[in-house]
Amino acid sequence: MNVADGDPALRPLLDSYLSADDRARVEPLLDELGEIAGGELDALAATADRNPPVLRQFAPDGTRIDEVEFHPAYDRMCEIAFGTFGLAAMSHRPGVHGWSTTTPHLVKYALSYLFVQSEFGLACPVSMTDSAARVLRMFDPEAFTTEIEALTSRDPAAVATGAMFMTEKQGGSDVGGTATVATDHGDHWTLDGHKWFCSNVSADVILTLARVPGQGEGTRGLGLFLVPRHRPDGSRNGIRIDRLKDKLGTRSMASGEVTLQDAFARPVGDLTRGFAQMAEMLNVSRLSNAMRASALMRRAAREAVDHTRQRQAFGALLFDQPLMRSTLLPLLLEAEASLGLVLEAADVLDAADGGDERARAQVRVLTPLAKHTVCKRARHVTGEAMEVRGGNGYIEDWVDPRLLRDAHLGSVWEGSSNVIALDVLRCMRREGSHALLIGTYRERLAALHQAACAPAANLLSRHWEALRVRGEELLAAERFDQEVGVAAYADDLSDAVMATLLLEQAHRELENGLGHRKLLVAHTWLHRLVGGRLGSVPALAVLPQIADGGDVDAETARAAFTAIPDSAQEAHRV
Repeated sequence: MNVADGDPALRPLLDSYLSADDRARVEPLLDELGEIAGGELDALAATADRNPPVLRQFAPDGTRIDEVEFHPAYDRMCEIAFGTFGLAAMSHRPGVHGWSTTTPHLVKYALSYLFVQSEFGLACPVSMTDSAARVLRMFDPEAFTTEIEALTSRDPAAVATGAMFMTEKQGGSDVGGTATVATDHGDHWTLDGHKWFCSNVSADVILTLARVPGQGEGTRGLGLFLVPRHRPDGSRNGIRIDRLKDKLGTRSMASGEVTLQDAFARPVGDLTRGFAQMAEMLNVSRLSNAMRASALMRRAAREAVDHTRQRQAFGALLFDQPLMRSTLLPLLLEAEASLGLVLEAADVLDAADGGDERARAQVRVLTPLAKHTVCKRARHVTGEAMEVRGGNGYIEDWVDPRLLRDAHLGSVWEGSSNVIALDVLRCMRREGSHALLIGTYRERLAALHQAACAPAANLLSRHWEALRVRGEELLAAERFDQEVGVAAYADDLSDAVMATLLLEQAHRELENGLGHRKLLVAHTWLHRLVGGRLGSVPALAVLPQIADGGDVDAETARAAFTAIPDSAQEAHRV
């Protein structure tokens, strides 16, 4: 199937966020990539997953080469991602797909979301390449024009891929424990050390952190360096791939352990701000993680719906059985709400890159919130979808095991959930970011003038006020209790943002004559947010419209709000 056509939320969201010209420009791309993702790309991804890369450390004559060999299916997927659609180029060079300027982040993430529904592993090299180009453009563009040109190329013969080698065995998420040492030789530097988890291990352009002598301890002692795959004279650089990781998921893409041995390197930007500069790469990679998790949820939910529509049990289709509908509904809600959060963060990132300081502060906290919540939910959604398919869902002939395996990586990559929660706490302490979010989204709720949205907007505004009180109580607590409580608070903030975005989109769709479906989704999400577990709710009766799109009557949408228990609504009046 066409992946874009099977998603009832994507196109209306793009209608809301994009200008008319940008929306018209992206439509044929949705059609083309949606078709490829539902056909050729899906087949290539299955083949690449079953034929993982192989490390060749030595040539037949014993020469050290450290080459990674990929299956042709992976190479073809690279052509589609880097070449045909320019997913790593569009944020950096004008002219991609007809944009006179660089393409909006929102468009990039929307297209990548379609791609990832078939292939998750390659999305890491795409993201690393995009992020490496971003860091070089932001902090040292004149020194690295050649590298930026290669990283943003769409020519298969000229494109270079990027990577971020940050994790070390003794440091892990504690980057301040980095032990790799940089040595200054005047016209260049060399690095010596060991990097423990290096995704896209055979990248052409590597950004990494190393300790600069005399610069201090912890993260302040780290500088950011570019390590090319080859030295300027064309010889192999001192990058020894010790082994490839035998991973649970992302099997198509090579991750490995690397020893840097007298590796030629060039400093990037201000060496005294190495970690801060690398953090820019880290943060956009985290948003990419959330996008990928949302894509996995959409694919898993779609698989579950399609399976239940053709599988009969006890004399009826599974899709029509009440308990199965109550199983499918939360999966569809999670997929739809998470997409709204990802596109919102991408839109705010566009504003931040345009110089909006409020947007910069907002995306600074939206990114870890999305990473923390969406990536964890993907693990549950893909697991539930696997169970829906029964025993076949556990068999590698089907896509469900791959979705489940890949989903577990989102919460590990670029910082585990606890690390991300502590980052949210850091934003709260330093910038009062919870107050910024609360103020921003309450203002937007106040602007919803459709009468049909008013009851939910009022309840949700009170919910935000309760979150404000909780946030202040959290910050007033002892440090130990702050850290204990922040993970749950981060999820609650994320859920409130998603609830607000669903209701705001429902308002837009009512304004544009698109019907009450989104309002039903928003009310059902709010029911679960303030009332707890969903029971027999009105959305179950119209699950085909939730899954596929199509209007529902106004009374069904209204009933979804009145079904919220009075006790839950009353609790938010305090």
